[in-house]
Amino acid sequence: MRAALGALSGLVTGASALAVAELAAVAVRPEAGPVNAVGGAFIDRTPPWLKDFAVRNFGTNDKLVLQLGILALLAVFAMAVGVVALRHRPAGFAAVLVFGAVGAVAAVERPGGGPLDALPSVVGAVSACGVLHLLVGRLTFRPSPAAEGADGTADGTEGTNGTDGPPDGSFDRRGFVIAATAAVAASAGIGALGSRLNGSGAAEAAASRAALVLPAPASPARPVPAGAELGVRGLGPFTTPTKEFYRVDTALVVPRIDAGGWRLKIHGKGVTRPLTLSFDDLLRRELIEREITLTCVSNEVGGPYVGNARWIGVRLADLLREAGVEPPSKGGPADQLVARSVDGMTIGSPVETVMDGRDALLALGMNGEPLPFDHGFPVRMVVPGLYGYVSACKWLQDLELTTFADYDAYWVKRSWSRRAPIKTESRIDTPRPFASPKAGVVPVAGVAWAQHRGIARVEVRVDGGDWHTARLAAQHTRDTWRQWVWEWRASTGSHTLEVRATDLDGYTQTEKRVGTVPDGATGWHSVVVAVT
Repeated sequence: MRAALGALSGLVTGASALAVAELAAVAVRPEAGPVNAVGGAFIDRTPPWLKDFAVRNFGTNDKLVLQLGILALLAVFAMAVGVVALRHRPAGFAAVLVFGAVGAVAAVERPGGGPLDALPSVVGAVSACGVLHLLVGRLTFRPSPAAEGADGTADGTEGTNGTDGPPDGSFDRRGFVIAATAAVAASAGIGALGSRLNGSGAAEAAASRAALVLPAPASPARPVPAGAELGVRGLGPFTTPTKEFYRVDTALVVPRIDAGGWRLKIHGKGVTRPLTLSFDDLLRRELIEREITLTCVSNEVGGPYVGNARWIGVRLADLLREAGVEPPSKGGPADQLVARSVDGMTIGSPVETVMDGRDALLALGMNGEPLPFDHGFPVRMVVPGLYGYVSACKWLQDLELTTFADYDAYWVKRSWSRRAPIKTESRIDTPRPFASPKAGVVPVAGVAWAQHRGIARVEVRVDGGDWHTARLAAQHTRDTWRQWVWEWRASTGSHTLEVRATDLDGYTQTEKRVGTVPDGATGWHSVVVAVT
């Protein structure tokens, strides 16, 4: 019984530490809270295979799973601390302070961190020691009357450090319940206040986004051809709805930035006229609108991390030229453009690529609306033809011209390639794996992509037989994916369907399966179905 209450003491102590730390983070920034700091540090040190495992198995819920995992481990640790403190209170205090130190170090070492970022973890740990002392003190044995001497002094064996007392002793159950209840109530109130205050900046950011009306683009996107949508059941729309667009990033807390206070700096090697731009500065420039398909390098063969949207923004190359930048092919000294996010993410793109005439954008809008916070509001990069980890920086705040020899961006430091053009790929969307279509004509359909090259042909085969040319939907631009369908005369039994695509440069997908590290997966997507 007493050990269980000790574990409960630890849980209450842990909850109070997090609540106080949340409130203390108001004085610094939300990212300095211990859960966010430790979670961010874990993400930064995650090896590529584990990152791929998380994305593959948890998808866009990977960060929620991480946060829940951290809280679960913290709960176990806190219960253990409570039990230890029953037998040796100083050891319990030491464990709490060690945990606070871990959170403080993690917060200070995060991108954009500084000495003040240690404050929430330190304050939370110190307050937790007080709560632990209060609760464990109520669980200290008091000798029973029979164990007292004639002079009324205790004749038991209990030490002053809270060690176990005699078996016939008792502890202050009523006092413990009152103290624990008060601690829980105070923690809930403090945590709610901290959450509300930390969210006040988010409310201002939401208001700035809600008030934003994007001007009509000077160069609107071409209308999507009627034939770009094949209308096959089970095949998604040509333009991916914003709510269904994939999200893969490292942000445990989605940055919420007030567009009115946002600034972008362009500087570095070869920049003869450094620029500092506000959001209104971008709105006053010529805006263009383009359909562009994005792909994550973590997308396995046949995976879901690819989507097509209509983006509106400013040509990145125009801004770079205004800053005096020249690509390497014209003598420019910088071959890498490092984009920095407000959350500390760094993404390096080839200068030659973003200035070669493609529609590389600083995007302000997505599918006719301002960017959602999850997708980078107020401004993000979109570069057709490059995987997102070398092109699609969200929550952008800084562009630095440098070289690949001088600087390795975030993912390059973690074993991914410096340059990563999107590979030619195709996917079967229908029938789904292990589906049971009826014998007869079965439409086999999906999408294929080779951004900035375009798709020339898609072929399907059954059970390793001859390849059959699929019917392609109308091509919108070479920067978008392309739907396809093949009418299969299916016979009963189990069958394996495979697909491959050929791009407009003449390259046909390789059969060789490789993983996503270091520069994207390859191989033919296949599904097994049981025709009835």
